[in-house]
Amino acid sequence: MIVAGAGSGKTRVITYRVAHLIRQGVDPFNILVLTFTNKAAKEMRERIMKVVGQEAKNIWMGTFHSVFARILRVEAELIGYPKNFTIYDTDDSKSLLRAIIKEMNLDDKLYNVNHVYGRISSAKNNLISPQEYNKNEAIMAEDIANGRGQIGQLYMTYAQRCYRAGAMDFDDLLFKTNVLLNKHPDVLHKYQHQFKYLMVDEYQDTNFSQYLIVKRLAAVSENICVVGDDAQSIYAFRGANIQNILNFQKDYPDVKVFKLEQNYRSTKMIVNAANSVIEKNKNQLEKNVFSDNEEGEKIKVARAFSDNEEGKIVAEAIAQEKSLKGLQYKDFAILYRTNAQSRAMEEALRKIGIPYKLYGGTSFYQRKEIKDLIAYFRLTFNPNDEEALKRVINYPRRGIGDTTIEKIMVTADQRQFRLWDVVVNAQMFLDGRSATAVGNFGLMIQSFQALAKTGSAFDVAMHIAQHCGILKDLYEDKSVEGLSRYENIQELLNGIKEFSEREDIAEKGLDIFMQDIALLTNDDNDKDPNADTVSLMTIHSSKGLEYPVVFIVGLEENLFPSQLALNSRSELEEERRLFYVAVTRAEKKLHLSYATSRYRWGTLNNCEPSRFLDELDPSCLALDFQPRSPMTSMDGGFQGERMAWKQKDQDTFTKPKPKVMKTTSILPKAHVPTEGFSPSDTTGLQVGMEVEHERFGFGKVVNLEGNKQDIKATIFFKELGQKQLLLKFAKLRIV
Repeated sequence: MIVAGAGSGKTRVITYRVAHLIRQGVDPFNILVLTFTNKAAKEMRERIMKVVGQEAKNIWMGTFHSVFARILRVEAELIGYPKNFTIYDTDDSKSLLRAIIKEMNLDDKLYNVNHVYGRISSAKNNLISPQEYNKNEAIMAEDIANGRGQIGQLYMTYAQRCYRAGAMDFDDLLFKTNVLLNKHPDVLHKYQHQFKYLMVDEYQDTNFSQYLIVKRLAAVSENICVVGDDAQSIYAFRGANIQNILNFQKDYPDVKVFKLEQNYRSTKMIVNAANSVIEKNKNQLEKNVFSDNEEGEKIKVARAFSDNEEGKIVAEAIAQEKSLKGLQYKDFAILYRTNAQSRAMEEALRKIGIPYKLYGGTSFYQRKEIKDLIAYFRLTFNPNDEEALKRVINYPRRGIGDTTIEKIMVTADQRQFRLWDVVVNAQMFLDGRSATAVGNFGLMIQSFQALAKTGSAFDVAMHIAQHCGILKDLYEDKSVEGLSRYENIQELLNGIKEFSEREDIAEKGLDIFMQDIALLTNDDNDKDPNADTVSLMTIHSSKGLEYPVVFIVGLEENLFPSQLALNSRSELEEERRLFYVAVTRAEKKLHLSYATSRYRWGTLNNCEPSRFLDELDPSCLALDFQPRSPMTSMDGGFQGERMAWKQKDQDTFTKPKPKVMKTTSILPKAHVPTEGFSPSDTTGLQVGMEVEHERFGFGKVVNLEGNKQDIKATIFFKELGQKQLLLKFAKLRIV
């Protein structure tokens, strides 16, 4: 077991251990490396190839889901699935569940699809089958107590429908692998002797299902190496069990434990601050993370009146640090506990023209037009895929209305047929135009199937895109949105073309491409991934990333730590690990901030500083404001600040706010504009001119660049130093 502290070179250790095994004569086909992201697997494989060459291609390396999907493709028929089974993503699964909830006449508000999906997912990750779920009195009693006594039946029906459609969802890839290994000892024996060397990355993030598969595969050789950091276990909400890494020594009593305790990423100040927080957790593996890097600056703590002012403070600090320290925008990251917090940050950045990239938005493969075309691809290879069929049977419109679709579904259900059986025999079950339209749709899909047997991935994909009608439909939509969707389809086809021309893979069929994209865990297909932008993301999304300058915002009680995580010590400790992950993303400088008031459901609420601020070593902090109470100091922590807010008259939060209020900006004292300040027409602005900015004060233009619409002015302000502003937004007065 390698206990790898934050920034200690975990990926490098795995890379060189695998390379060492190959150099020692181990057959790469006998090595299994399991990761949690495709990005991590790709990065490791590339690094290993640099050390040992082309042999690295033969390693079984990938995410849990991709590796076990590969095994299931070979063995699926043993558990009653076709080898070309469809993989349902989360949207497919929820769509099917919505249909079943509607069919069962259940209240879709009570049986919220996200709740039902989460309940089923949790059951699968704990290896509870539909039959076991419905027999478990404690589980059923919990559902009944919550007014959702039909979840067991929903789970049963959902599983039956997936099976009938020859489909597995993401959780099934692990659940069915466990079923396969449990029911077929010969298959287990085969893979136990194939995978003589197992390595698991981020072991602290494994759930019960993953843990059991790994333990079974390693049972013969016990040649297993896990790498992880219990202090970075932050995924309990999706089933990760920190006990897997904490109990590893109990599972393997003769284990050798190595600790990577030197942090190569961050300054001593940041590492010491992170240690001072995480040491408050009781349930952890002992280690002493240290850094030999420079001492570094103290951690800035800023207080804002509201979330909007917090955004303004952060945006201005980024502008100032970029200007004074010669940094790029991509050197900055803003991290928050919930996605909703991005609004204030985005608005503040936009106001002063700072470009940013929001992580966690709609990814390329989740866009509607992409999912529509991929549904046609899926249907081509697996016509029993009911979710794909329902998605595109009348898109683009071909005269198959809801009534006809319902009739197909009812007929299939009554006769215990699959939907596809009714489609290809439409003349037997439908009348008139409906029969013709549905029959023509079936013939079209059959023609795609015939081409798919011989054509290349790109040729098949292009043929389907052209003949299913999607390309024509989007091309005829001349709106900005229609053009964008058309370009997205083009980009997908470009990607397939690129895939079909790759030399490092043997199988290049469209079905293999679809498997790859179905398993992508964190895909981000921006046209320019290297654009110079500030990164905005939740702390969960930031895991594994690092930035020279990091801002952690919203450090308030009931926000971070979350109000939902204050019911038990284990939940609070997970929130503390999340804060530890956030702090250790920073390389050179860290900013923390909180707001003293924040709107929730239209009401302005009083906010207390987060307890995590109290837990930081005070010697690592630098306050950017005057404490509200003499009890607040670097020695006394934030208790006084908290007490001051508790004692504050609640009327403060309902009275109208004065027009001029004290700013808590990190920047120097705010400029008071000249009386009668009015922005000038800046079309004739020239280098050397004196200008006034409402907030930044007086300055001199030192450079102008860009085209007429987007001219950037570099201005040296007396109080702030050099700043770069877009003239169309800057509102400057020429002096």
